[in-house]
Amino acid sequence: MLTSQRKQHILSLLRREGSIVAKDLGAQLGLSEDSIRRDLRELAAQGLLKRVHGGALPVAAAEGDFARRMQLVPEEKVAIGRAAAGLVLGGQVVFIDGGTTAVQLVRHLPMDLRATVVTHSPSVAVELVSHADVEVVLLGGRLFKHSVVTVGAATMEAISRIRADTYFMGVTGVQAEAGLTTGDMEEAQVKRALMDASAETVVLASSEKLGAVSAWQVHPLKRAGRIVHSTQASRKMIEPLRKAGVGLVRADGDAR
Repeated sequence: MLTSQRKQHILSLLRREGSIVAKDLGAQLGLSEDSIRRDLRELAAQGLLKRVHGGALPVAAAEGDFARRMQLVPEEKVAIGRAAAGLVLGGQVVFIDGGTTAVQLVRHLPMDLRATVVTHSPSVAVELVSHADVEVVLLGGRLFKHSVVTVGAATMEAISRIRADTYFMGVTGVQAEAGLTTGDMEEAQVKRALMDASAETVVLASSEKLGAVSAWQVHPLKRAGRIVHSTQASRKMIEPLRKAGVGLVRADGDAR
């Protein structure tokens, strides 16, 4: 098998299986583990997969810019946003993350909801202008234009002074071993602080995020209280999360 054919085989296998173990693939193809690892390094350098200890995982498609992410599985994000909105209770103080799914969450909040929403996302804050009984606290800081959220020292300082009931979190990767990941170091720090300042974290995860991995870990998967996923997520995507003991909420409203 030519090198180019072998790499194509690796990518096809990764799409089908969701992960690759270098040792096993080497045995399957009759090649040394070093040869497979070299292929994985080269594919990772092209941004086509994410190398992990012993093999590779899919790269997170959700690392694109805000406009691109708006086009990713929009129907799933609407369903997840609707389901997540149903988890917000009157009188609560909630953190709501930035991102396209979070925007769908606030669009589905009842107009008569009385609650406090704390966010570092201008997009989320603007969506709540017409909710007369929702107090909106917008955290300041440096605008990270890629994700349209604030980051940095001022954001972290503000988070440290708040205690929330629930944090509705967006990530670019949710994977049993790699945990909750995102594509930027400062964003990961802010998300970690939001998790640590909340009694519970609810992760909003459309199907392109399940099984994917980004460079920066926010926290291990076990730190998530619940994961809201869509009906488009396959059993193969969901089963590792179930085995990890995380609560799962399907976007049609059924707790699983």
